[in-house]
This record gives sequence, C-alpha cells and structure tokens, in this order.
Amino acid sequence: MAAGNDGAKTPEDDDPFGYLYADGQAAGAQPPQGGGYGYPGPAPQPGVPRTSYNQVRTVGERQYGGHAAQGHAQVPHQQAYAQPHPQYAAPETYNGGAPTRPVPPAQAGPRGGGPNTKGLLIGAVAVVAVVVIGIAAAVITNSGDENDTAGSGGNPSGAPTQVSESPSTDPSQSSQAPQELPKQDAATLKLGGAAALAKDIKGAEGADGAYVTGFNAVGSSVTWQADVAQAGSYRLYVRYAIPAADANATLTVNDKANSNPIGLKNFIGSSDPNLEKNWQTTWAPVTLKQGMNTIKLSCEQGNQCNAIFDWLEIRTGS
Repeated sequence: MAAGNDGAKTPEDDDPFGYLYADGQAAGAQPPQGGGYGYPGPAPQPGVPRTSYNQVRTVGERQYGGHAAQGHAQVPHQQAYAQPHPQYAAPETYNGGAPTRPVPPAQAGPRGGGPNTKGLLIGAVAVVAVVVIGIAAAVITNSGDENDTAGSGGNPSGAPTQVSESPSTDPSQSSQAPQELPKQDAATLKLGGAAALAKDIKGAEGADGAYVTGFNAVGSSVTWQADVAQAGSYRLYVRYAIPAADANATLTVNDKANSNPIGLKNFIGSSDPNLEKNWQTTWAPVTLKQGMNTIKLSCEQGNQCNAIFDWLEIRTGS
C-alpha cells in the first residue's frame, strides 16, 4: 500500500516537541516557525500538512478586561484580573445572576437538632402498654381456667366434665343427716290373735331364725311402731313365705285400713308347697306422718292368710 502524501514535511515535524530531544534533532526536527508550541504558527494552507497546533495564544496575549500581557511583562494583579473576560467570567456575573436549581427544603428536626426523642418515647410507651395488656389477659385467662377446674371437681384441662344428676331434696332435709328408715324383725313385733313365734322352718333372717306363724286364723295380727323423721309417701316391704299359693292380708296405717289388701302372691312361681323354698318379698304404698306411726297386718274376713312373716321395712318411694 503506497504511503500517503504528507507534503513537504516529514512526519517527525508533526511532533511539536521533537526538536527538544536529541533523537528528534538527529532526525532533522526543527523548532516550529513562529515561536514553538504554545505560540501561534502560520495559518494553515490547503494541502499543506500542519507543523504545529493552532488555537493557542502566546503567554500574556490573552485579554483580561482590555489589558494584554505582552511577553513576560508583569501586569499588576489588580489590573489583570479586575474585569475577567466574559468567556471566563463566573456565572453569577451574567445578567440575572447564576442559574440556580431547586434545592429541597431542609426537614425541620426537633428543637436543638438532636434525635427525635419524643417519637422514640411514644413508641417505647406503646410497647410497654401492649406487654402489660398481654400479661393481664394471660393472668385473667389462667384464673378463669383454675376456677373452672375447681368447680368441675379438679378435672384436668380438656377433660370432659362429669355432671352428676341427683334428685332434688327438700330444704328442710339438707341440714339433717341422711334419714335412717326403720326395719323390724317380725319376731319382735306385737302379736295378736293366734299369731306366735316359731323357728323350725329354715331361711328366716330374723334373730335366731325366728319368724311369725299362725297368721292363717281370722283375728291374728302383727303390729309395728315405726318412727320416721319426715312425713311423706313411703313403701312398706314385707318378707314372707307361702305354700306355693297366693295369700293376702289387711294393711292398717294409723288406724286407717287400706281399701286394698296387701298382696302376698306367689311371685317366684313356685310349685313346691315347702315353705322353706318359698321365701320372697312384696311391698305396698303407705303414707306416714312425722314421728311415730302404727302399722298393722291382720287377717280379716275375706283374706287368704296362709303365710308366715320374717321382717317389715320402710323404704322411700311413691
């Protein structure tokens, strides 16, 4: 590739500082015409390569406020810089002053320029209040759980509570000890008519196995003085034995006979007339007054009285 036409000058002439070095001088570098680098050279000509850089001025030639510094002449500092050239004037010297850009307003801090202690104090108080409320709620909840546990008989938390249902009682009985209802061996009762004591038939639960016999004659009777703590409706239970055949008797309470006789039936359905194998119980409703009551079993006309008696007992019931 052919070299380009660089004109009459050689490339080393393009280095404005080549003449300063020994190798540049040996290569034929010449100081620029017109004063060297930093000084104005000849005006560029068309087709002629440049030999120095233009757009420069000799030191002291630049104008400052209409005054020129020639060569190395010293210009008074006040005069040389009294009125700067408009090209190098500060922006605030232009008409209308220097252009400005919006500056964000400074945020006003608390008085004294310190940290926002008021906000921090409010936050701390809020945190303490929340903690106190949480502790109070936990204490109230635990107290409620303990009360519930105590009220349910000490059941552990989460266990189903057992509710016992008991019949309502009269307020007058709540302050009294449980009522002991009377029971009496027939052998210790008051006997009337042909009624008498015997011990030859086994199975009687009275003292020494004694029981009442001879009741099958009209006019025979057994009488009991029963003491109860409270008036009300009760049941009279009688233990007896029959020869596998139904029997009955007249029941009188406080000198008032019941309209229906007390049944001494063959409830066990026995077919063996042996009295020892036919012991059983029956009951009849009675209304008793508070205190002593007279209860009488008797064999009257129309009764079937072929029975023997072991004991009589009062129980609750309607």
